Amino acid sequence: MGFSFLPKEDKYFALFSQMGGKLQEAAGILVEMMEAADTDFESLSKRIKHVEHECDELTHTVTTKLNSSFITPFDREDIYTLSVALDDVCDYIDAAGRAVVMYNIHEIDPHAVKLAEILKKLTIEIHSAVALLEHGKGMGPHLLEIQRLENEADDAYFRAMAELFKNSSDPLNIIKWKELYEILESGTDRCESVGNIIESIVLKHN
Repeated sequence: MGFSFLPKEDKYFALFSQMGGKLQEAAGILVEMMEAADTDFESLSKRIKHVEHECDELTHTVTTKLNSSFITPFDREDIYTLSVALDDVCDYIDAAGRAVVMYNIHEIDPHAVKLAEILKKLTIEIHSAVALLEHGKGMGPHLLEIQRLENEADDAYFRAMAELFKNSSDPLNIIKWKELYEILESGTDRCESVGNIIESIVLKHN
């Protein structure tokens, strides 16, 4: 795979790498949030929101650049789709942080911690994969790990839900934890989507 026959237009790769870094940063704050009971969750949620805004700005920069670029390193549609998919991951991390504040959650839940940790590992793999996109080589192990981690997240989600319905009789408790588990699991699904988009880009240019 190579884009070298095209005139240099490598700003996109730098933007994708920056977005990957933002996902990792936001997921790190989310793990911090899930692991600490009775912390100032509102300030942690605001930190995630700040990172999410930065990610939005990077997505906007990609879109603006697409409108003015004569030649792109790979398909315009793929560039746009990848930037939106990366932004989606950050949106779900932000939604999880906001859910903790909204539902006034103060206890540590091992299932939520596990899902947040998997989500963080997924963002690390995504960051590594997008950093290699410019050279088009070496992404395979990261893409495989994204698949494996997403399967692990599915298992963790089903265990969390089964335990919730088995052990909780309080409807409000069920509602808040079910919502949080679903947001976290959706975030891991979005990570898998990013992996699939990267894989399709690689296949097109091999």
